[in-house]
Parts: sequence; C-alpha cells; structure tokens
Amino acid sequence: MDTDTGLDYVLPLRWEEDSCLDELTAYLRGLARHARIIVVDGSPGELFDRHARRWRGLAVHLRPDGDLGFANGKVSGVVTGLRRATAEHVVIADDDVRYDAAGLARVRALLEEADLVRPQNHFDPLPWHARWDTARTLLNRGLGADYPGTFGVRRSTFVRMGGYDGNVLFENLELIRTVRACGGREARPLGLHVRRLPPEAGRFWSQRVRQAYDDLAQPARMAFFLAVLPGLATALRRRRHRAVLAGAGLALGLAEAGRRRAGGRRVFPFSASLFAPVWILERAVCSWLALAARLTRGGVPYAGRRLRVAAHSVRWIKRHRRPGTDPGTDPDAAPNRGTGRRTDRDDRRSPDAGLPRTGAAPAGTVSSAGRVRLRPGTRPSCATRRRTA
Repeated sequence: MDTDTGLDYVLPLRWEEDSCLDELTAYLRGLARHARIIVVDGSPGELFDRHARRWRGLAVHLRPDGDLGFANGKVSGVVTGLRRATAEHVVIADDDVRYDAAGLARVRALLEEADLVRPQNHFDPLPWHARWDTARTLLNRGLGADYPGTFGVRRSTFVRMGGYDGNVLFENLELIRTVRACGGREARPLGLHVRRLPPEAGRFWSQRVRQAYDDLAQPARMAFFLAVLPGLATALRRRRHRAVLAGAGLALGLAEAGRRRAGGRRVFPFSASLFAPVWILERAVCSWLALAARLTRGGVPYAGRRLRVAAHSVRWIKRHRRPGTDPGTDPDAAPNRGTGRRTDRDDRRSPDAGLPRTGAAPAGTVSSAGRVRLRPGTRPSCATRRRTA
C-alpha cells in the first residue's frame, strides 16, 4: 500500500459468515481514495483467505498480533492496527461504520487540536429495532454525548498512553477514559454525523443484557435504571397514573431535545424519540439481569469468554500509572503535530514502540490476580461483529 493521504483507517473485524462482503468491499474501494486502510481480521481461516484475495492491493490485511490475547478481541485488533499505522491521524471504526469523504476530512481537521475525536453515529437504514435503539442515542445526546462505534485518535497519544486495557466489556468507554486520564484532549462534535448500518433484529435482541452491563461502569446511570422498575411498580400500585405519564413525557422530551441538537433532525426521525419510554423500560429490565449476571456468574459472555469489568474509572486508570513519557517513546521523534505525517526519524522506530506487547493488558494495568503486569524494564503508564455500544 503506497497511499499517502496523511490519514490511516483501522478496521478490526471478526466474521463468522460473509454475507456482507460485497458491500464492505465496495465501501473500502471508495474509502481507499481518502485513507490508508488497515484491516485487522480475526475471522476463521477460510474467510480470512477470501478476504485477503478480495482486498489485495486495497488494504493492508493481517491477523491480530499473536502476543495480544485480550479478552475483548476488538482491542487486540485496534492495537495491532495502531502498531502498523504510519500516519499521525488515525480513524478507528467498526465494520458497520460508513464514512463519507467530508466526515473523514472533518475528523482529520479536528485531530489537529484534539487527541481523541468522538463523532456521532446514526443508523441508516432505519428498521423498527434501529429506531428503538436510536432512542438511546437521543437520550445520550440530550444529557451530553453518545458513545459511537468509531473514533479519531492521534497515534502519538495512543503510544504515549501505552494503549488501553483490553480485558473490559465497554472498550470504547475505556479508551475515552484512558485518554482523559493521560491528559488528552477530547473533541465531541455532535454535528459530525457518521452513518452506521443497523444490526439484524436477532442481533439486536441478543445484545440487550450485554449493553445494560456496560452501565456498571457508570454507577449513577446504573442506579437510575435499577430504580425505574420499583418506582413504576409503586406508582401503579398507588394508582398514580399521572406520575407514570409524566415520566414517559419527560423521557420523550429529553430524547427530542437530543434529536434537535447540532442538526440532529437531519438524520434522526421524530419516531425514534417516541421509543424513548420503551427503551428506558427495556434497559430497566435488562439492568437487573445484568446485575444478576455480575453477582451470580461473574460477568457476561463475550466471544467465548466471560467479562466481569465493564470499564475502569478515570481515577483507577490514573492510580495505576506514573506521570512521564512511556518507555520506548522518544518525544523528539514524535509525529509533527500540524502535518498529520510522521517525521523521517520517527519512521525508523519500531511500528509498535510504546504499545502493549503482553497478551493480558497494556503496560501498567492490573491482571485478574491483582498484580501489575509490566514489560521487562518498563514503568506503569498511562469486538464481535456489529456491536452497538
């Protein structure tokens, strides 16, 4: 791949079947005009070989590095891709994310000043279950910002912080918090709308409890959803129907406020706001199921494993690192901040300098046994297909 666009695009994926191969290949063909593509493919052998044939000359296509054995396989893909990236500005995206040229240009421009860019995903097309799940997006926008399936990141920042912990369920939140813990600057452009393909209905239903488990990383949010069912039961028992209707109206109003922010009406239909009370009720039920999974089963299943931790707090991440530059990172060899390209000196460095090499966690993170895992001579330093976070 000789493409020199100043932007790298890392696509981690693991497929069990290839029904969407033609559509993804067509997307990659258009994308290759604007970014150097790195596909980190954890698919079974036959599918991997088919992908290699289809994407030859179109993308750098490789398997996750063998020294990475994170419980959340998506993080292994991301770290592998960042090891191979040569541009300072990198887009990380799930396999169902579909950028256009303007969106990529906006992310790259924002990375001139920010260390992490957090765009806004929207489903297109919009079957009924996508409208249902869009209510979650609108409520998040009403209260702040949503959690997308794509980020823009500075490679130098990613190297300095030593990657992020891949043994958590909510890996996107872990990345956000790790950047914050390391003093990085985050941009949250609510008007940067990036298309996302909706999952199939069966996949949507299978993710309900797992997505609710993510809220264990946000205690106040989890406490609210756990309180919804008892509060609703009490109101109905006391025949306070107006209070129930008022709560539903408040949810709808908050979702509609989120829909109207930053030009959201262009991509979010009003019908998605109507699903807000239904989504809150669904999340309330699933939150109790998620809590039960944590207490009785030690976590939720994910890609053949069971994950206990949703994501670490910023305080936890800060406590398990020391200030200063990570080993293997020469500040003088860092990429030029204003150009989006790496210096000649930096190109001579190992592509994975500063990134985690162990199969358990990035440098400075804690293992399941409670011991800090370090690379020799270092100091502590700062998913399945179509996952909707």
